[in-house]
Amino acid sequence: MQAARGASLNPSDQADPVPARPRVDARIVFAAVALVVYGLDVASKQWALSELADGDIPVLGDWLTLHLTFNPGAAFSTGTDFTIVFTCLAMVAVVVVLWLSRRIASIGWALALGLLLGGVGGNLTDRIVREPEPFRGHVVDFLMLPNWPVFNLADIWINVAAGLIILQTFRGIALDGTRDSEREAA
Repeated sequence: MQAARGASLNPSDQADPVPARPRVDARIVFAAVALVVYGLDVASKQWALSELADGDIPVLGDWLTLHLTFNPGAAFSTGTDFTIVFTCLAMVAVVVVLWLSRRIASIGWALALGLLLGGVGGNLTDRIVREPEPFRGHVVDFLMLPNWPVFNLADIWINVAAGLIILQTFRGIALDGTRDSEREAA
């Protein structure tokens, strides 16, 4: 009799009682991560400029000290005469990451590229706006570990991004979220 009234006797025909969670758009995650990372980097450098001008602040004994310095070069202060080259490379990196972001459908890639864009963007901002002149500016660094060059939050995020990119590559996950095995089967 229920079948005559339009009700189904088959339990698989009934609606799932647990609603499906809406899927987060990876491009929104990418943009949010990039903006937050960039904002934290810029704010931390402004804090360092104002609070560390009078001297170092030991945080964890000799293991971590807040020490203000300005880096015209790359990691380990290499290439200090090539500041303009690093500025141009950073601009290219920003453009490439933004171009790749159009295809992001994987949360892992969204996190990796968002961290990369925010970190590169933070250091690029220093290169463009800081002394001694535009596009030759020195990057603000303030985190000092023993036997290691002084660095900043952007440097941390760039390295974490590199690790995530390597991880996604080894896992065989493409920007669009497909795996190598899925692409081979198609």
